[in-house]
Amino acid sequence: MDKRKRIMLAAGLAVVVAAALFWAWRPKAQDARGLSGYVEGDTLYLSAPVSGTVGRVAVSEGQRVAAGAILFAMAATPQAGEQARAAAAAAQAAAQAEDLRKGQRPAELSVLDAQQAAAAARLNEAAADLNRVQILAAKGIYAPAKLDQAKAAYGTAAANVRAIERQRDVGLLGGRADQIRAADFAAAGARGTLAAASSRLADLSPRAPSPGRVEQVYFQAGEWAAANQPVVALLPDDRVKVRFFVPQADLPRYRPGRMVRFSCDGCAGGLTAAITHVSARPEFTPPVIYSRKTRDRMVFLVEARPDRPAGLAPGQPVDVQPLGPQ
Repeated sequence: MDKRKRIMLAAGLAVVVAAALFWAWRPKAQDARGLSGYVEGDTLYLSAPVSGTVGRVAVSEGQRVAAGAILFAMAATPQAGEQARAAAAAAQAAAQAEDLRKGQRPAELSVLDAQQAAAAARLNEAAADLNRVQILAAKGIYAPAKLDQAKAAYGTAAANVRAIERQRDVGLLGGRADQIRAADFAAAGARGTLAAASSRLADLSPRAPSPGRVEQVYFQAGEWAAANQPVVALLPDDRVKVRFFVPQADLPRYRPGRMVRFSCDGCAGGLTAAITHVSARPEFTPPVIYSRKTRDRMVFLVEARPDRPAGLAPGQPVDVQPLGPQ
């Protein structure tokens, strides 16, 4: 091969290499498919605060669950008995506080009514006896001492009537204000104890905080799980996000709150996401002084919350449609 052909071949190879380098290092914004990104998710690892046997697992891997659905439950523990005792104590304290606000029962008041009637009869009898003794004492038939005895008997009968009337009035009243206030405080304390016991019992049966997908089940019913060791991994829908990279020249267009459109293989069309975070630092940049050429390769991470996250899987690649000027 002569020298001229070798030069032409070398020039052709140089052009091919230059084209390949340009294709590999071209700015992302020029990609016809859009901005490159992927789906990310923050998984929740649900566990129980105490060690014990797993009583039941209510979900399976890959299953979608609604908000509030029970994921698993530990076997019966002392917390259940503690919650029952706290419930009984709270009911007792509430009943005692309510009872102090009431007067005596009708049957108890009827006893006082009978006592009041008997006292009134004795008072009438004492009044009649006093009237008779006064007449006879005035005629000198009875001694003054007899009159004094009749007066004393009448006074005693009258005082007894007044005492029973006061007892009946008190019977219609509730407890003293201080007693009622103390009973209310005791009832509030019992309700607090019940709430704490119920919370500890609920911790043994975690529920899904929001709709999501079960990623993994680590234990099955009958297995022993240590305290705070994950039993179920859940990916809530509100923790799924789309992460993509924006060239630094276009970064001002991407602000939290703006909507972007994206697509992925096998996904439904018309997917959108709201931007929630824009990184303040560039990604994949070499540690050199930035020239015009290197700045063209700078990209910034942007996170967006998809409006329909149910069908998206973490790690799934997505293509985001670039935003135009606003």
